[in-house]
Amino acid sequence: MEQGLHKEVIRVHYKDTDQMGVVHHGNYVNLFEIGRTEWMRQAGIPYSKMEEMGLLLPVMDLTINYQKSAHYDDQVVIYTSVSNVSKVRIQFDYEARLLQEEQEATDLPSGELLAKGSTVHMWVNRDWKPARIDRLAPEVFAKLQAM
Repeated sequence: MEQGLHKEVIRVHYKDTDQMGVVHHGNYVNLFEIGRTEWMRQAGIPYSKMEEMGLLLPVMDLTINYQKSAHYDDQVVIYTSVSNVSKVRIQFDYEARLLQEEQEATDLPSGELLAKGSTVHMWVNRDWKPARIDRLAPEVFAKLQAM
């Protein structure tokens, strides 16, 4: 994972599990979304600000590699970073890790790896046309490149 790493700790809710008490595989996408949203907020560029500027960030590609299942009431930490930024695209990388009951999330990835993956997004305007963030929000682009 790259610098600019953000950690977000959540507890698995019952609604996110299947009949066996295991987190449904599709819910890791939600964990990644939580990580990405909070990474953006921590960086000072929350989604709401981007949307006010007329910029949207749809997902173009998603990869997930599952290692182990999380269960109801587990404490999970999502580590999120940005590994690639261009004028029209951005890639986020994620690790979802299991924390033991007494374990604290550290700033560097800790806990047992549950899943890792990435998402690639493209900046578009409200008409869903590609948008160059370096032109529409140069201060945001500079901030992203610095991270």
